[in-house]
Amino acid sequence: MLKNMLVFLGIIILTGCTLPAATPQAPTETATVPPAPSATSTFLSANTPAFTPIGFTAIPTNTFTSTPPAVVPFCTDPQVTALIAALKSSTLTSNGELLSSLVHPSRGMEVRWIRYGNVITYTSEQAKFLYETTFEAAWGDEPGSGAPKKGSFHDVIVPDLVEVFNQPYTLHCNDLKHGGATYELVWPYPGNFYAVFFAGADQYGFLDWHTWAIGIDYLNGKPFIFAMMQFFWEP
Repeated sequence: MLKNMLVFLGIIILTGCTLPAATPQAPTETATVPPAPSATSTFLSANTPAFTPIGFTAIPTNTFTSTPPAVVPFCTDPQVTALIAALKSSTLTSNGELLSSLVHPSRGMEVRWIRYGNVITYTSEQAKFLYETTFEAAWGDEPGSGAPKKGSFHDVIVPDLVEVFNQPYTLHCNDLKHGGATYELVWPYPGNFYAVFFAGADQYGFLDWHTWAIGIDYLNGKPFIFAMMQFFWEP
């Protein structure tokens, strides 16, 4: 009995020396979280175009126009030449109602008898009566003599407009066309204009050339007159 127990214990001891080692567990996989982008990270290429929502059009800022300009470029817009034709008709027929409809509703119409003269501003409502009112304004000094030029719109401005419109004139877009001057012709506004130009007559050596510049601005897609000034030969 004792012998058998000793044999059994010996078998157990021998078996324990040869038991296989426990299989090691695979390491737990740890998810790697990418670092947060720095403040200087760029997600869009420098060449990525700016996003413009469909249905919106980028409109260049215009100092004078708060509404989008006409789809047709200014110099080829038939509305503009029709506006000048209406001004001619208004002038030659003394039609104040027609003139009123041509004056910019919110800006009014600035008028200069001479380039360095005083600016007289009329509202569209006042324009209705400009062919009949006798109210006198100081327009500035005459070139050469320096005498002050005073008088109503009808007596001072209208005769010079009629003189040009009754001659074979030409229209020039954003170009102060003239027949030679002792001064530099300058359009003092950033807005668009048309020059109504009479080249003069040969018998006067073309020194009787005459230019009326008509400043035009859009409102709700429609052109209106916002300024008028004339240029002519000065001694």
